[in-house]
Formats: sequence, C-alpha cells, structure tokens
Amino acid sequence: MILVSGATGKVGKHVAAQLVAEGVAVRALVRDPATAVLPDGVEAVRGDLADPASLTAALAEEEVEGVFLIWPLAGERGGAEAVAALAEHTRRIVYLSARGVPDDETAQLTEDIFGTHAALERLIRASVAEWTLLRPGGFAGNTLLWAPQIRAGGPVRTAHPQAARTLVHEADIATAAVRALLTDDLVGAAPELTGTELLTQAEQVTVIGEVLGRHIAVEKLSRGQARDDLLAAGLPSAYADGILDAHAEMEAHPETVAPGALELLGRRPLTYRQWVTDHVADFR
Repeated sequence: MILVSGATGKVGKHVAAQLVAEGVAVRALVRDPATAVLPDGVEAVRGDLADPASLTAALAEEEVEGVFLIWPLAGERGGAEAVAALAEHTRRIVYLSARGVPDDETAQLTEDIFGTHAALERLIRASVAEWTLLRPGGFAGNTLLWAPQIRAGGPVRTAHPQAARTLVHEADIATAAVRALLTDDLVGAAPELTGTELLTQAEQVTVIGEVLGRHIAVEKLSRGQARDDLLAAGLPSAYADGILDAHAEMEAHPETVAPGALELLGRRPLTYRQWVTDHVADFR
C-alpha cells in the first residue's frame, strides 16, 4: 500500500495512476472522499496535512509501505507534526521538493518557496529511515496560469518573456517518484529532473499557439503588474516575489538541463510540446 498526497493535483494524479498500472494498492489522502476525482483503482481516504490526527487515522488501518508527499501549504508551519505522523506509520517518504533547494542543513531558512522545501527536507531526513527528495525544475504545468488569457483570445501577460527554462512534464516527475517508491534505487538521494529543451516564455507561448493552430501575442508587463497578477492568483507575497526574482535571473542566466535525466527516467524526458498536446483542452 502506498499513500499519495495531492492525488487530485498535477503530479499526484500521475503518481497514483502509474502506481495502479504497476499493480500497487494506492490510497489517496483527500479532504473529501465523496467529491475527489481520482484515477481508477485508487482508494480515497479522508485526511488533511494540516491535521496530524487525520493522518494517523488514514495510515493506521493498514500497513503503508511508502508515502508520496506534496506540501501544499505556504510555509513550513505544521510540517513537523505532519511528518512525525507519517513517519510513525511508514518507513519511506518520497517528497516533491524543488531544484535549487540548498543541501546545507545549517543554512538559515528563508520564508520563500525554497525555504519551505528546505525545512520539509530536513524534517524528512531526520524522521524516516528511507527518503528520497525529488527536485524537479520548473513545472510545465505552471504555464496553465496563462490558460484563462489564451482562452479569452488575448495576449499572454508576463514580465519576463525572455526568461528561459527547461520545463518538466508532470508525468516525468511521477515516473521518478514511482521508481523512488517501488525500488531502492533512489533511497537517500535528491535527484534533479528537468526537460531537455531550453525555451523562453515567449517560445513557450509560440509552442502553445502552434498546437492550437493560431497566433498568440505576448504582452510585457512591469514587475508591479506581474506581481499583482500573481497575488490575484492566490500566491503569498514572498512566493510571488521569489518567482519574479527567479524569472528575472533566468533572462540573464537561463536554466540548465539537469544531468542524469535519461538515467533517472530510463527514457528521454517528454517535451514541452508533448505537454501542451496533453493539455490542449485547458487552452481552448
């Protein structure tokens, strides 16, 4: 039995589906089992990472060999309690972290995305015997933020159209997670994963347009305008600032391809064009 958090989300649904395809029993941690949309063959169990008692109940009924953990909360508050509750009932946690999280466990934690991931990584390392810290680069799925603008026929608004990334398909992240959950290959490892192609945001928009069969313009925003858009999308201010700082840096110093992706996946990573094709309905 594997417990999957975030099983209704971008990455978790692929993890759950790929585990089922491998013949593994999968339990999804969801707030409301009655309304959760899950892959076929996945058992829904009520639980909330912000409520450690619910985690104990979700895990206690049956032996759980491993947990795929996504931390969806802003900041690491409550993380110690959640990880402790999970560690009491499983020997292995595979955590979805991020590329760029520092390995120095003595470094002061920051109040941004990297700081949150670093805090969770430290807790997991100290709590379970077997852990894997997956560190993907930018998610291709993050470009779904542009979907409402594209569906409305308008331009894509961005402050950094020349920010260049090696975006990774969520299905590839799931493939790495399943390997970490079902084999000992990645125990004690923090593998990085990216796509194999470097695309600016403007080039990403071009790919979306080519798949849709129409031209999509790009409108350059000021930082303040872009920050307002991110805040309106529900991001905390520290996260919004961190994203914009990173994108500004990627204009001058593009993201690099992570070494070892082919070995990690056992195949070539999926392209951004493939990701757009898989999500074309979201942009129409």
